[in-house]
This record gives sequence, structure tokens and C-alpha cells, in this order.
Amino acid sequence: MATVELRFSAQPEHVRTARLVAAAVARRAGVDEAVLDEVRLAVGEACSRAVGLHRSHGITAPVKVVLTEEEKSFSIEVGDEVPGPGGETGAAEAPGTSGATPGAGAGQPDTETDADSEDEMGLAVISGLVDDVEVRSGADGEVIRMSWPKTPATAHP
Repeated sequence: MATVELRFSAQPEHVRTARLVAAAVARRAGVDEAVLDEVRLAVGEACSRAVGLHRSHGITAPVKVVLTEEEKSFSIEVGDEVPGPGGETGAAEAPGTSGATPGAGAGQPDTETDADSEDEMGLAVISGLVDDVEVRSGADGEVIRMSWPKTPATAHP
């Protein structure tokens, strides 16, 4: 199982680099050419989301991207270090739902709900691009795991 790990400071200008690296590694791993645009877009969305979360929460730690080639699939994990709701470990709720309790955060500016809406929208976009998506949230942050099937190797004459 080959793995490439990429860490970058939470700056929007680094998202493009992450997208390009992801597409190059996916191509080398054997992901179908027709799917590479989806890989690029999904990674861009996941990385942009992680960058936004880091910046809005004042986290200086890098965004982490792990690209893994498995026997029959290729997966990408994008992780942030923003603790999940309540800091609980386990699977996150489905996209479009919020882990926040209604009425929680009273006195918080409306930008918090705007950020939550953007966060949910980002997850919805990723879910629309990738068939196999898993979101895990815990005290140490959130990881979005996306995977694509590899095309069978064909013999070249």
C-alpha cells in the first residue's frame, strides 16, 4: 500500500497545489482519467473547507492530506484540527445536518451560522462528487475520507 502525505499551512493559495498533487498521484495509482476532474474538485473542496475552518478558529497547525493507493482503490483523507462538536470521537453526522444543539451559542455572531452553512454546503458538494465518502469527527479534528476505484491494469503490446 503506497502512501503520499502532504501537509500545508492553512492558506488558500496552497489548495491548488494540493489539487494538482492529488490528481497526479491518482493518475499514477490507476484512477480512470474520466474521474480525475472529480478527484481534483473534491480535494479542492475538502482542502478549502479545512483551510477555512483552520483560519476561522485561529488554528496554525497545517492541513493534512493523505493519499493512499490500495489494491483495488485509491483514497484521499483531508484532515483539519478543529475539534468536533462536544469533542466526541466517532463518525460525524451526515452532510446537511448539524451537530450543534438548537439554541446553542446564544450571543454568538451570525457568522457562526454562516460558517456552519458553508461547512454543510462543502460536505454536500463533496458527497455529490464522490460516491464513497466518510466523515469522522473527534476531539483532535475532522477527517474527510474519499475513495475511488482503480481501473484494472491492461497489458500494453
